[in-house]
Amino acid sequence: MTEEILEPELAIIDPHHHLWDLRPLLPMFPEPRHRFIETIVPVAHYTFDQFLADVQTGHNIIGTVFMECGAFYRAGASEAMKVVGEVEYVNGVAAQAGSGLYGNAQLCAGIIGHADLMLGDGVAPVLEALKAAAPERFKGIRHQGAWDADPEVLGPPFHAPEGLYRDSTFREGFAHLAKQGLSFDAWILEPQIPDVIDLAKAFPDMPICLDHCGTPLGNASYEGKLHERFDIWRENIQALAKCENVSVKLGGLAMHNCALPEEGPAAGVGSETLAALWRPYIQTCIEAFGPERAMFESNYPVDRWGATYPVLWNAFKRLTQGASDDEKHALYARTAARFYGIEHLLPQA
Repeated sequence: MTEEILEPELAIIDPHHHLWDLRPLLPMFPEPRHRFIETIVPVAHYTFDQFLADVQTGHNIIGTVFMECGAFYRAGASEAMKVVGEVEYVNGVAAQAGSGLYGNAQLCAGIIGHADLMLGDGVAPVLEALKAAAPERFKGIRHQGAWDADPEVLGPPFHAPEGLYRDSTFREGFAHLAKQGLSFDAWILEPQIPDVIDLAKAFPDMPICLDHCGTPLGNASYEGKLHERFDIWRENIQALAKCENVSVKLGGLAMHNCALPEEGPAAGVGSETLAALWRPYIQTCIEAFGPERAMFESNYPVDRWGATYPVLWNAFKRLTQGASDDEKHALYARTAARFYGIEHLLPQA
């Protein structure tokens, strides 16, 4: 779908996107494939060129933050250290973007990698290796904890154990993030938000970002239950927002799990329709956290399920039409820049 770009001059830092080449892995998932795999097939190859093409569709993307996704791990490395390959790869992409040959957008100016925090104290050398692989750009860790009793909610790629964020060994590893000046991205599903609340209270000085508005669910055994569970989600979001060390990413709602919209990929739904679907979730998060702890994200290419890149950002802009210029600056760039330590990207007043 093609739309006129709204507020084309508004500076945006996209704080959550992926790069990957999943083509070699697709044969591992025989027919009939889980819906998530079908979502990914059209973008199984999504690296610098594909992301740059999306970034250059009209919105003023001044910089981005890469989010770990298990891509380009080191072959032959130990299980603990293979994750360093992803950060090495992305640091090269950032250097490519930084050459100026492809426009002014500083792609992957911040890099969030992965380390297995279930290593406990043994995670320290992994974190050191990740920092050494991208000393200027590596900013933190995501160790996803998404789990549900219904395996159809997530599908075969995800195998986090139940209650991961409450595990004592996980928390032993988690404690090393603050020691090394790193942040943590939490991806869980809506019923698990209390796990993030508990983690945030246990580590009140640790900067944590909740991804994807806490991932409301509308698929598999949750089909048709978004309205039924909204109040539960809202109460948990409001409780989490009381933890001042936590920020939230406004997005991820175009994933197939959320059923907002129900059909995809990139089904041609316009930004007005998407804004109406997402408004209760986005407004609740902004009211709870405030613009200084909330940031819009693309979650691309996963959110391609529900929206093309330009339409997705148009939908967000429709949701902030009544916001002040300062609030918009925070929601679209300043909060992300501060959380990920990339303030140098912000336009100078």
